[in-house]
Amino acid sequence: MNTERVALVAVSLALVVGGLATLLAPTVVSGPGTAPAQAAATTAIEGGGLAPLFGVALWGVTLLFGATAAVWFVLVAIVGAGHETPPNEYGLDEVQVRIMTVDAAEVVQETVDSLPDGLDDVHVIAEADIDVRGATVHVVPEEFSCRAVRKGRAQEWARRALDCRKEFALYLDEDSVVESLDGLPDADIVQLREKPRRTESSLSYLADVYRMGVQIEQRAFARLSIPLFAWGGGIAVRTSVENEVTWDRETLVEDTAFVWAAFRERDVTFALSDAVCRNEAPPSLYEILQQRRRWAAGNVRASAMLPFRYELLTRVRNYAWALSPIVTLLVVPLSLLSVTVVYSELFFAASMGLALCTLGWFLLGVRYYGADHRHWALAVPLAPLITVVHSMGTVAGILNPPESFRVTTKVGSD
Repeated sequence: MNTERVALVAVSLALVVGGLATLLAPTVVSGPGTAPAQAAATTAIEGGGLAPLFGVALWGVTLLFGATAAVWFVLVAIVGAGHETPPNEYGLDEVQVRIMTVDAAEVVQETVDSLPDGLDDVHVIAEADIDVRGATVHVVPEEFSCRAVRKGRAQEWARRALDCRKEFALYLDEDSVVESLDGLPDADIVQLREKPRRTESSLSYLADVYRMGVQIEQRAFARLSIPLFAWGGGIAVRTSVENEVTWDRETLVEDTAFVWAAFRERDVTFALSDAVCRNEAPPSLYEILQQRRRWAAGNVRASAMLPFRYELLTRVRNYAWALSPIVTLLVVPLSLLSVTVVYSELFFAASMGLALCTLGWFLLGVRYYGADHRHWALAVPLAPLITVVHSMGTVAGILNPPESFRVTTKVGSD
């Protein structure tokens, strides 16, 4: 984490200071073969002072984000090519549902009411006694102690305390309204899909639409040695695997850490289901910042349990996403203003290509949501702002990682 923090601060300072210096006091430098008239109309970052540092930082950010985008394309177009959702092999009678909450009774009730009729073994794991119809409510005892904290602690208590004779334990967040579920495929860990619901902040919702476009890479995870992350709003675990791996580890990203531990320690399988959960998008910019902050910091800390190549990939991806808004907020405007760096034509092409990737990920998210949400494609001009909303929590997680698990505020239906 210290490495990312120092690098992020250094690069950001170089870009901000160098960018301001370039715009406020540009230095016109004629390169070999450059016509005087053209040189007079072009601000070139090839001179002394802060210019070289600024140029290096710009190229560094562009190449880093470009490499991350290239990895994404490889995962989606090559590794995940021809992906088909595996057929369901287990019926709902082989699933025990465990809904995790602190004390949000109304929100949990919506989730319970959304469950299909075939699920008859439903449990709510709470930190306080609440009244929920259609489920058995359990309160995690204050005296229960283990290495896991908050949600992970509750999951570990449920694993130990509940008598589960089903093939799978399906963990749902309190706000994970189930849109579709009719069974589970034959895999040790089954990831349900997500489609966040709009709440009180349109920008937070659009940031989650953008995330859904990026998250299409999940279709490749079953073919990797270790999935790159897991979403805890809807994840089913084979009971025997859960009892072997357990949730008993201190982490801010308990579901991803569980999957990584399972693949590191045992020969397990992973599948992406076609079942969908509609969880709430964070209701405010503050809430999405805190949510992404926890995800980023938790992923970087938990990556220590991964093989080196996966740890490096995880840390670089987090760092790249933290810097990704710079491509659209700084690099592209400078290019359009004819502020160039060494190999200016190549740099302009690279930066514009990455800007198009940003637009493409948002449009992929709109497409993922389906025809009823096509009108959100009109928000494409907001893509630069949406990437900032999506990534600002990653920046916060690297610069100021949280020390404890924080539950994202839920608002329930209007």
